[in-house]
Amino acid sequence: MAPMLIHPQINPVALQLGPLAIHWYGLTYLAAFGLFMFLGVRRLRHQPFASITGTGAWSRRDVEDILFMGVMGVVLGGRIGYCLFYKPLYYFAHPLEIFAVWQGGMSFHGGMLGVIVAMIWFARSRGKPWLQVADFVAPCVPTGLAAGRVGNFINGELWGRVSSSDLPWGMVFRGAGDLPRHPSQVYQFLLEGLLLFVLLWLYARKPRKQGEVASAFLLGYGFFRFIAEFFREPDAHLGILSLGMSMGQWLCVPMILGGVMLWRWAQRPIAS
Repeated sequence: MAPMLIHPQINPVALQLGPLAIHWYGLTYLAAFGLFMFLGVRRLRHQPFASITGTGAWSRRDVEDILFMGVMGVVLGGRIGYCLFYKPLYYFAHPLEIFAVWQGGMSFHGGMLGVIVAMIWFARSRGKPWLQVADFVAPCVPTGLAAGRVGNFINGELWGRVSSSDLPWGMVFRGAGDLPRHPSQVYQFLLEGLLLFVLLWLYARKPRKQGEVASAFLLGYGFFRFIAEFFREPDAHLGILSLGMSMGQWLCVPMILGGVMLWRWAQRPIAS
């Protein structure tokens, strides 16, 4: 039997300034937005964005505006998605608690839908093809997802399923019992965060057909999240759903199908 690791139980408050509490999770959100800005400015040098001129040209101001709209999409979509996907009956009965964001509860898939709406809004306001906007944004997203998983680990939340007692990195999370568990937050940090970022960034550095980079994100995230869900403890009030899949896995299915459809659409012959 391998020695079990114990979650360090880090104080979720990073800094207390009188009545103002700055939480680590909030700082990871700031890190995510900062990384998006940093990568977005460098994305301007990639094709086809670097060679677009005239009214459709891309600039640093575009990156700033996408970030602003994207933040609203993440927050609003993430919260509404959580209420609809994970606890619809509860929030239908307690609608005012939808606004109680301090109680926790955000959904990546809802946040992604919010960001899609924000990208469509941005594209229409700037006269740009929305898939061009999606291709621009996609490689800049995974580092933000990685930052969010760091916040999950610091908070000791969204822990993994019970692991084998001889797993060297099996970890005991306070509040989850005395058995070692998979540190699924770390798995997701590595898979849908760092690995997806490296693959997408390298793939997007070369000119691609419109929609290919966005479809690669949908396929990559959907696949990595689906795999990680096998090690993540399902939500207690939902458990394992039909076909032995968790809610997270079921929400990945339309992502993967959407990625396949978008990829096929991007490969269509262009009429001359």
